[in-house]
Amino acid sequence: MRAVKYVSYWHDTAAPFDGAARHAPAEAWDVAVIGAGFTGLAAALRLARGGARVVVLEAERVGFGASGRNGGHLNNGLAHSYLGAKADLGAERAKALYRAFDASIDRIEALVAEEGIACDFRRAGKLKLASKPAHFDAITRNFAALNAEVDPDTALLSAADLAGEVGAHFHGAMLSRKSAMMHMGKYVAGLAAAAVRAGAVIHEGTPVTKVAPIPGGHRLTTPAGELTAAEVFLASGAYTGLAFGHFRRRIIPVGSFLIATRPLTEAEAQSVMPGNRTCVNSMNIGNYWRLAPDRRLIFGGRARFSARSDQRSDAKSGAILRASLARIFPQLAQVQIDYCWGGLVDMSADRLPRAGRAEGLWYAMGYSGHGAQLSTHLGMMMADRILGHPVDNPLEGMDWPAVPGHFGQPWFLPLVGLYYRGVDLVR
Repeated sequence: MRAVKYVSYWHDTAAPFDGAARHAPAEAWDVAVIGAGFTGLAAALRLARGGARVVVLEAERVGFGASGRNGGHLNNGLAHSYLGAKADLGAERAKALYRAFDASIDRIEALVAEEGIACDFRRAGKLKLASKPAHFDAITRNFAALNAEVDPDTALLSAADLAGEVGAHFHGAMLSRKSAMMHMGKYVAGLAAAAVRAGAVIHEGTPVTKVAPIPGGHRLTTPAGELTAAEVFLASGAYTGLAFGHFRRRIIPVGSFLIATRPLTEAEAQSVMPGNRTCVNSMNIGNYWRLAPDRRLIFGGRARFSARSDQRSDAKSGAILRASLARIFPQLAQVQIDYCWGGLVDMSADRLPRAGRAEGLWYAMGYSGHGAQLSTHLGMMMADRILGHPVDNPLEGMDWPAVPGHFGQPWFLPLVGLYYRGVDLVR
């Protein structure tokens, strides 16, 4: 039996980006982008195409954070139910935000085609699976409003309908046909290469330790030296550094963990995922899964409420995920696990993203587990704002208070985990 690799499957099965600058950053720029994930790279591409002199400063390497550590889903729809979003945000903003997710996937599909990024993009459709009968009742109510008001490209599936979709028992599901999937490692490397072709300069291993306002812009401090930029765009999500306390107090870094099986046989893949879609179940501490291009089952979930992701933490979470996989798919109870990895998700208190300008900095973050699909779109949208173009930002003007008692280290996560485990037991 092969040893488990404690690295992201997406990182390990994609050629790494090799176009980073080999010299220290030049002194003066129009825009400095902090973070080389989907958000920052999409913004850099758009800015460079718009004629800006743009530098990307990445503390680790391209795609190191959530962009290279997720489940590989591009799911449209909201973290909330549509009914819940309408109640919290009002009907018009809820519809606008829902449609932004649709536009996000359209934009990724177009960008992949324009730039020739070979990343196995496919419109697969997503199943939101009801783990309990009461959950299907809630899904049914949400579907009725959503299908009538904002997304007719959805369907309600009964438990019987799921026989040709997923090889496990659920009480029904909502199918969102616009949803997609892709190879995240190949996409992020291709997006970085496209940004460089457009004229952006990317520096890896260059954390920003300080940003200070100066006349006409900002001075940024890095281990490689100081530089200036007229504008700064913060695109670091859950990996936002201590230099950005305003944002750290509003973002809760939460671990999300994944395992990937050995490549399944065709018969095994058919027994598990005959519909070959992305799937998420309806538990608060739930799971999500899909088949990879090489027929591995990539299976993830919150597993543990932790703000750590290292080999020890990932291994603990991997054991929990292995047990969850066996409960949902007993036919894979003994399957070999080849990969186990984790990463941090940038949660906001209300699980809604934010994008705008604060403390003199442009930003987009708070994706709350839905960043793979939304980040490219928001990165480009905020780049257009920086370039002075009008944009229809569905997040414009949303209040974003600091999380009470949170100053950067989320000490309260174990308590949150206990609460949601209790909710899952009784609802």
